[in-house]
Amino acid sequence: MSAVDPIGAVVIGASWGGLTALTHIFSQLPRDFSLPIAVVQHRGRETYETLTAVLQAKCSLVIREAEDKMPFIAPGVYLAPADYHLLIDEGHLALSTEEPVGFSRPSIDVLFDSAAATYGRHALGVVLTGANRDGSAGLARIHAAGGSAWVQDPLTAESPSMPEAALLSVPSAVVLSLEAIAPALVRLVRPFHPLSEPVSPP
Repeated sequence: MSAVDPIGAVVIGASWGGLTALTHIFSQLPRDFSLPIAVVQHRGRETYETLTAVLQAKCSLVIREAEDKMPFIAPGVYLAPADYHLLIDEGHLALSTEEPVGFSRPSIDVLFDSAAATYGRHALGVVLTGANRDGSAGLARIHAAGGSAWVQDPLTAESPSMPEAALLSVPSAVVLSLEAIAPALVRLVRPFHPLSEPVSPP
């Protein structure tokens, strides 16, 4: 991504093992992290606000359950509610109860597709741990639109299937260990922050 094509939004997909991975990443981001982040984490219908509360307890960055027509602005993390697809549409979030995609609702592919359509080359898609293929097609669409594609190193994933599928779909994706993802995100907004230096919330 060149200086003339800055990242405008980050979309992240996770499934099996995602709570640990997301906690690790978001706990290292400062509360004023200046890119909006939308997340699909596969979860059961009965979990509703539990994920938000668990993540917020470990993070200084504000974690929100996404609502229909909510502005998609930084700073903050917006989580897809249980049993709803999450989409980004011209600076706002949208929720959908359309049929599951690949047996998943929320679907990572649905979120990534909307990010590709809305942000194009300014989108960053990140595929984390998971035991299925969700996110691989959506990451390919982000890449095809000129956006950036990151994949958690399968060797550091609790379940490597989803990162492996994403890499088959986008072989040129940037592969990062779980420990490297948060520092790399910080480098997007603080270019001279050393990757080896721990990130402490202000």
